[in-house]
Amino acid sequence: MRHRKSFNHLGRKSAHRKAMLANMASSLILHKRIKTTTAKAKELRTYVEPLITKSKEDSTNSRRVVFGYLQDKDAVNELFREVAVKVAERPGGYTRILKLGNRLGDNADMCIMELVDFNENMLKTSGASKTKARSRRGSKKKVEAVAGGTVEEKIEDTAVAEAPAIEDATVVEESPVAEAPVAEAPEMEAPEAESETSEENKPENEENKEV
Repeated sequence: MRHRKSFNHLGRKSAHRKAMLANMASSLILHKRIKTTTAKAKELRTYVEPLITKSKEDSTNSRRVVFGYLQDKDAVNELFREVAVKVAERPGGYTRILKLGNRLGDNADMCIMELVDFNENMLKTSGASKTKARSRRGSKKKVEAVAGGTVEEKIEDTAVAEAPAIEDATVVEESPVAEAPVAEAPEMEAPEAESETSEENKPENEENKEV
């Protein structure tokens, strides 16, 4: 049950959890990018971002406070010398979480956590998208419509105006063409001929029989 559980304990005791977050924060500051689970990344964000804000004021007190959390001199020097200079103008949101999908072994939700100002590829793409000007395709058509119709409408008007003149100039009366008489085919008299030949052949057949 969730009784007064205000944050994710990550299945660890407090000492183990603090040591793990300190090591992950040091790795993030030194390498600028780490691969971990999404649950750990969300807890690491609340752990490391206040330290980055603290590093904007480079003083002995700030260094001692940050060292009390990280327990790593190299990470503290990297944070105050390089990271603090890059994030000086950023009011917050120093980290970014990029999800990768689930891990094969235990199906854990994996991600990459990185410092925003150190991803050069994303900075280039964001700068290019900001410089692109937005073009409105319908603006020219609207201006032409106000000026007196679109180009297609003007072409249609000229074609209608010129059509009657062309028809008047090219009117030619066609002479009637004489139609040739069609000869009707003679009717077939084949049946009569057959009857005649049959009558003529009858006596011959009779004579042959008599002989």
